[in-house]
Amino acid sequence: MNTPAAPAAEPGSDGSGTVGRLGFVAEQIVQELGWDEDVDDDFRFAVEDVIGSDLEDDDYTGETDAVLLWWRAGDGDLTDALVDLVGVLQEGGFVVALTPKNRENGAVDPSEIDEAAGTAGLHTAGAFHASPDWRATKLVAPKGRR
Repeated sequence: MNTPAAPAAEPGSDGSGTVGRLGFVAEQIVQELGWDEDVDDDFRFAVEDVIGSDLEDDDYTGETDAVLLWWRAGDGDLTDALVDLVGVLQEGGFVVALTPKNRENGAVDPSEIDEAAGTAGLHTAGAFHASPDWRATKLVAPKGRR
């Protein structure tokens, strides 16, 4: 007797669909900053699955291919944080700024992200649904800069 297959999970419901669209690939060095109890672990684990290793924490001092930056309103000066990150990115690297969707949880206005990115020498390369509670904004250096 054949049992019907279980319905497939909604693509990206665990963060995996978004992770690929953001540009994460195997063997990248990804540093995570701004971790706290409220982050989305499914998204974090999806990134680790794709890159094939653990995320580096804020003690990591080498260059990175990408940075996951969990950022909430009230975390400080986003421009300063992004300026600091530009120095650790390898050429072609990128920052994924993850911000809460809900204002009560520290949502950050997209215009604030754009302005901070521009001042840091980055530009927005798309905003994505990372999880039910978090929005991901990919920030990259203009081609030919660094």
